[in-house]
Amino acid sequence: MLLQVLGTAAGGGVPQWNCACPGCSGARAHPHWRRRHASLAVQASEGRWYLVNATPDIGDQIEDCPALHPGPGSRRTPIAGLVLTDAELDHTLGIARLREAGAGGLELLATGAVREALLTRLRLEAVIGPYTPLTWRNLPRERPEPLTADSTVAISAIPVSGKRPRYAAGSSSSGVDPMDPWVVALCLTDRATGATAVYAPALAAWPDALQSAVTEADCVIVDGTFWDDEEPRRTGVSTRTATGMGHLPIDGPGGTAERLAPLRARCLYTHLNNTNPLVDPGAPQHERLADRGIEVAGDGMVIDL
Repeated sequence: MLLQVLGTAAGGGVPQWNCACPGCSGARAHPHWRRRHASLAVQASEGRWYLVNATPDIGDQIEDCPALHPGPGSRRTPIAGLVLTDAELDHTLGIARLREAGAGGLELLATGAVREALLTRLRLEAVIGPYTPLTWRNLPRERPEPLTADSTVAISAIPVSGKRPRYAAGSSSSGVDPMDPWVVALCLTDRATGATAVYAPALAAWPDALQSAVTEADCVIVDGTFWDDEEPRRTGVSTRTATGMGHLPIDGPGGTAERLAPLRARCLYTHLNNTNPLVDPGAPQHERLADRGIEVAGDGMVIDL
């Protein structure tokens, strides 16, 4: 199973266009600090890839990954579809960038709640439909399903949160199970070798099902938005804590580092906010994580399981 990390930043990226915090200023001064919005490419079969989340950076992310380049036909693309872990803007705005798919259309895998929010609140079908048809598949939850009929990779979703994006707050979704999850982690399994990876870029909670999945996984890539719970308030980006904003912090009591350290899997953080000290490659927090056997994913990283 081949995974390509396309981006590792939280909403706004690093640097964020309207921010002069140390992380953003450092990224402007040192280009190697820069991070695009969190996304992952999964090779479903030879020459066929699925993108996990469609970020505002999706065009540049595709261009920076040769495996995703079109060819040999002038309009032949290796991108088979999109998998959405939630309905947040930083994970869905890139769908509009793929409107040139034309008659071939776009396939999207999502939960019912996410699909309904995109169709009724953002009117995605009305906006994109005149350019390219959208085909929706429900993300499987009870048992893994192959990404395509001939795919070597199977996928399943693990509900992790009921956190809605702001634009869908208070909305009622007719025809959608009220228990349908708004935010999921993904479990990816190589059908030939049994190798598994868990990708969870947004975590407001750590349910038992997620613990079971990461315990058995070979690679775990999780939400690293904030270093500690007080970071949003301390840096002035919010009046809420990290957990209050729907992101478990890395450090501190109950932090995700405590949960990752005992795992046998290779563990990495993604979805870093611009205020997170980890955006500085020289920050001492990197060494603290390394002492626990945990890494920070980098844009362009290739993971072969």
